[in-house]
Amino acid sequence: MLEGASSGKFQGMYLIAIAWLYVVVLMAVVEAASPHGSLLGAFFTLLLYGALPLGLLLFIAGTPARRRMRHRAEAEAQQAPPPPPPSAP
Repeated sequence: MLEGASSGKFQGMYLIAIAWLYVVVLMAVVEAASPHGSLLGAFFTLLLYGALPLGLLLFIAGTPARRRMRHRAEAEAQQAPPPPPPSAP
């Protein structure tokens, strides 16, 4: 799990994402159940109002945590001793 995900600010982002997904699912259900709606319209509502924006939002919100993890891994790689050379048979 991402270390930044344990902070309160990122958990709040998950709460907002879950609430928005709930709203979008209800919009899709209404679209599918409406006499003038269709399942295709419900699918595109779910995709265009839910999955794509939430994916982009969570990707952008997770960027600082991914950057910290990359910098930490690079620092650990520089501090680690070099591996021993392979012995020839």
